[in-house]
Amino acid sequence: MDAIKLNINLNVNQLVEAVKQLSPKDRLKINDAIWNDEIEIPIEHQKIVLSRVAKAEADTNRLLDWNKVSKNL
Repeated sequence: MDAIKLNINLNVNQLVEAVKQLSPKDRLKINDAIWNDEIEIPIEHQKIVLSRVAKAEADTNRLLDWNKVSKNL
């Protein structure tokens, strides 16, 4: 990958447009660099998810069948 030196201000939309001009291989490298970082999930969010999982496990009648639900979308 060739080095790119930028000394300009870009808003998010401009940055997205610039990335779209890259080759698919370079776009994948950028995607990997963004999403392979360790993302710390706040404890509060973890607690919400664990609470919802516990509710689902406690009462399986609360759960909906995805095949049925998706037909109504």
